Amino acid sequence: MKKIHRFNIKISALMFVSVFLFFAFTTGNVKAADTLSVDIYGPGQRKVNIILLPPKTVAAGKYEGSKGDDLPLPAEAGTFNSDLRKDLGFLPFLNLVPVADILGGDPSRGVRPGDIDVKPLRLSKVDLAITTGWEVRPNGEKNLLLRCIGTFNGRTILGKKYSMVTEEMLPRIADRFSSHLMRILTGRDGFFESSIAFVRKVGKNKEIYTVSPQGRNLRQISSLGGVNLSPNWSPDGDKLIFTRLGSRQHLLCVWDRETGKIDQKSFPGNTVIGPAFLPDGNMAATLTMNGNSDIFLINGNYKPKRTLAESWAIEVSPDFDRTGEKMVFTSARFGNPHIFILDMKSGVVTRVTREGKYNTNPTISPDGRYVAFARQTPLGHRIFVHDLKNGQERQLTFGPGSDEDPAFGPDGYFLAFSSSRTGEYQIYLTTRHGDPAMRVPTGSGIAKAPAWGKAKKS
Repeated sequence: MKKIHRFNIKISALMFVSVFLFFAFTTGNVKAADTLSVDIYGPGQRKVNIILLPPKTVAAGKYEGSKGDDLPLPAEAGTFNSDLRKDLGFLPFLNLVPVADILGGDPSRGVRPGDIDVKPLRLSKVDLAITTGWEVRPNGEKNLLLRCIGTFNGRTILGKKYSMVTEEMLPRIADRFSSHLMRILTGRDGFFESSIAFVRKVGKNKEIYTVSPQGRNLRQISSLGGVNLSPNWSPDGDKLIFTRLGSRQHLLCVWDRETGKIDQKSFPGNTVIGPAFLPDGNMAATLTMNGNSDIFLINGNYKPKRTLAESWAIEVSPDFDRTGEKMVFTSARFGNPHIFILDMKSGVVTRVTREGKYNTNPTISPDGRYVAFARQTPLGHRIFVHDLKNGQERQLTFGPGSDEDPAFGPDGYFLAFSSSRTGEYQIYLTTRHGDPAMRVPTGSGIAKAPAWGKAKKS
C-alpha cells in the first residue's frame, strides 16, 4: 500500500484538538484547510456529522476533471463501503448521515473536492464527507483513493491511496483509514489496532480467545482444556497472562504472541487468581502462600518478591496504570468487597468506593485518573466509573441482565465489558461517557472477562 502524500497535522493543546491538515493529490502544495475540534475526554462530546458518499470510478492517471460515470465499479467497492461504514459506526462521536437525507441526493460527480457540491451538505449540517474512488487499470490492478473532505471550505483534511488492492485487504484498509481519521479528530488512535482477549465457553471447557474490537481476526489462544480464566495483556501486547484451574492446583499461564507457546507455573498454596502485568514486565496475582489470599509482586522468573496488598480478607483483581505507579484492586478488608488503590511508591492504600455493598473487577485508565468497576444493584450488576481527581462516580451501563468485567481500552476512552442482556453473556463496548453499548462479534458460545490491549505491531 502506498500513501500519495504525507500530511501535516497541528494539534492544539489542552482537551480540544484542532486540526490543520494540508493535502493535495497532484501537486503536493500546502493549502489552508478546515479547523475541526472534537473533545472526547471532556464532560460532553461534540457529534460530528459525516457522510459516506457512493463510490465512484476514476480513469487511471486522469484525476483532473475525470468523468468516470461510464466506468463500471468493481465488486470490491460495495464490500469496502460496508467495511468502512461498520468501522465508523464504532466511533460514537460520529453521526453517519444517510445520502437519502441530502436534498437532491448524492451531490458528488467524482472524488476530488471540486467534484462535490458542498452547499447541500452544509445545509444538512454535514461536517465531513468521505469519497472513495476506484481505478481499474488495463492489467486488472485496482487502486483505491480515499478522501475526507471538510464541508466548511470544501478542502481535503485526509487523503490516502492504496495500490494493488485485493478483496482480502479491504477490512485492513478500512481499519487504517478509520484510525487515521480518529487521530485527526481526537488526537488519539489505537482502537482499530487493538485486540480484546476474552474467555469463551467451549463445551465443558473455558478457553482464551482474542478478537479485534470490530469482531475481526478471531483466534483461539489456549487449548489446555479445563477452565482458563482472567486474561490480561502485557503493556506492549506481546503476551497474555491468565489463570488455569488445574485438577489439583491453579497455574499461572503466560502466552507469548511470537512463539505461540504457553508457560505454566505453580506456586505454594496452589492458588493463582486474577494475574496482571506491570509496565516493567513484572507480574502481580493473588496467591495463598501465607495462608491468606494476598496480592503478590512476581518477577519475570516467576518468583514472588513481596506482597502488594494483604489483610485478613481476600485481596484480588490487581490492575495498573501505564506508569505502574497506581494499582487498583478489590478487597473485603472492611467486610464487603470494595475498590481500593495502592500508591506503589509510598505504599499508601486509599479506599475508592463507599457506595454499594458489592464492588468488584476494577480497571484503571492508562492515565491513572479513572477507575471503572462492577457494582451489584437491585437490578443486577452495572458498570460504574470513578474519577480519582474529583471523587465523582457515574453509572455507565443500565442492563438489562448483568453488566460485569469492565476493561479500559489502550486509549482510556473505550471500555469493554461482558453482559447477559441478551440472555447469554457476550462482550460489549461503551465509552467513559456511557455511550450506547455495541456488541463485539465473538462467534458462538458464552464470552466473558474481556481484557483490552495493543495489537501486534505491523
